[in-house]
Amino acid sequence: MEESGLDAACESRKQSVITYGPVEIAHKGYRFLITMKPTHAGMMEYLHEMRIHNVQTVVKLCEENYDTKTLTNNGVAVLDMSFPDGKPPPDSVIEEWFKVLTTSRGTNTNACVAVHCVSGLGRAAVLVAIALIELGLKYEDAVEIIREKRRGAINSRQLEFLKKYKRRHRLENDKSKSCIIC
Repeated sequence: MEESGLDAACESRKQSVITYGPVEIAHKGYRFLITMKPTHAGMMEYLHEMRIHNVQTVVKLCEENYDTKTLTNNGVAVLDMSFPDGKPPPDSVIEEWFKVLTTSRGTNTNACVAVHCVSGLGRAAVLVAIALIELGLKYEDAVEIIREKRRGAINSRQLEFLKKYKRRHRLENDKSKSCIIC
């Protein structure tokens, strides 16, 4: 392959790698920011995003590890609640998710909670959808809101889970306002 052909092939491959920036979704005083997993090279930029949104807790949903020292050394706790990619969250993760949301709102009404998976299309989007359902939206509306800003979010297996998810009014009594970052 000629050098120019190789350059074109490399450029084409670069363009096929998709990255997703943070996407904010707001409903009833909650703000959710769905993000990708931070990289080592992009950790300072990720920390900057956390500071902009007053994040004190990051919820990590993916199995992949990264050095959390930059975050923890700057006052951001990192909680591991990973579960398999492409699947709906187990009950234990859902319970822990709502504990994090209610605890963060109880300690600081301006606090944000960050949550991410690898790409921000599956696991993080599903947890945001569950929170939106708990805040009174129908599952279809929750998914539509997320997909308007995050094309390709939530696969068919996760969608079926959300369709069957039963609202338990977990966030109904919480009238304070905060920002939730995902």
